[in-house]
This record gives sequence, C-alpha cells and structure tokens, in this order.
Amino acid sequence: MNVDVAASTRPSLVGSRCRPCGNVAFPVAAGCQRCGSAEMEPLELARQGTVWAHTVQRFAPKSPPYVPPAAGFAPFAVGYVELADGVRVEARLECGDPAELDGAEVTLVATEPVPTFATAPWLAAGEAAR
Repeated sequence: MNVDVAASTRPSLVGSRCRPCGNVAFPVAAGCQRCGSAEMEPLELARQGTVWAHTVQRFAPKSPPYVPPAAGFAPFAVGYVELADGVRVEARLECGDPAELDGAEVTLVATEPVPTFATAPWLAAGEAAR
C-alpha cells in the first residue's frame, strides 16, 4: 500500500470533546460517556500516537463488508493506537515486521476505509522507493 502523506493531503481524524469535563471521544459522539453532557464540540485528533495493543489478522474477514484485493488476501496488522488526546483508536497498522509494533510510535496515513497508522521505518521505506 503506497500512501502519500504530503502536507497538503495529510489525513486527519475528527472526534469530539465534552465542553464541561474535557473528555475526548472517537468517533464523534452526541453525548459525553464520562459526564453525560450533550455539550460536545468537534476536535481534530492528533496524527501521531503509540501502539497500545496489536495482533495480526491472518484470515480474510467475512465478505461483505470486506472486499478482498485483486491480488488476494494477505495478512495485516490491526490494533489500538493511543493518541495524545487520550483516546484509543482501532486501526490498521502498516509496518515492515509486526514485532516492531510493541509500543511503537506511529503516524496516521489514511482514514478510509478505516484509520490506518504506519511506523517510521515503513514510511521511510516508502520514501526510499520513490
């Protein structure tokens, strides 16, 4: 997967923050899960985070909704990324080796069809290939 992370095309995730208590949620929430307030405001979330937990999806998910790529299914890493905003985002993880994901710092590279974060070595390999 090649991803262009040029400044003009940087992806971003939008969550929400509770005005009274400051709790942050992703995706956007209509009400606060901490205090119950409906006073929520949109918040652009941090683009960098730390892998909190991960695993490797070794079999094709059920179709639909999964649409296998033309080249066929290939295992991929998934997990939770903890952002500086205090929220954990479930995401696909791009890396050279899943063993490098333990506590790795990652950067958001795509939001569709699901949030996708990548490690610095994976991003550097993509830059070197250009």
